Amino acid sequence: MQIAKNTVVEFHYTLSEAGEQLETSTNQDALVYLHGAEGMLPGLEAGLEGKAAGDKVTLTLEPKDAYGEYQEGLTQRIPIKHLQGLGNNKVWKPGMTAIVESNQGRHQVQIIKVGRFNADCDLNHPFAGKTLTFDVEILSVREATAEEVSHGHVHAEGGCGHNH
Repeated sequence: MQIAKNTVVEFHYTLSEAGEQLETSTNQDALVYLHGAEGMLPGLEAGLEGKAAGDKVTLTLEPKDAYGEYQEGLTQRIPIKHLQGLGNNKVWKPGMTAIVESNQGRHQVQIIKVGRFNADCDLNHPFAGKTLTFDVEILSVREATAEEVSHGHVHAEGGCGHNH
């Protein structure tokens, strides 16, 4: 089966910039997404269209097709209690990446400066302004269920865990 709108795609990827690996899913669970539901980078989705399980694809995306151009001055002071993802670290430090929930969903931000109650954060995605290369291995492709299509995302076994 080929990747097309309303198919569920499972894949592994390695992401690099100028030959330097930034992240990979190889030693973790594969990524799964609903093709055509705008849950994936547009350039990545376009490059996977028509591919099938077992295919290996290398895609190089300009910033406009990935995480956008870097925007100077896109900073915000955020209360420390709203920053997520500290893990085993004791305190937030400049250069660390945090997750923030907003009314537009979850966002990655980079800590610039930490005060007693607030942190100044760069709202640009850490990969904004970068030309990225994705090495993708497609593991499986299947038809999405009617429920997945209506919800706009993939459901794990046992449903999606939220009420409608």
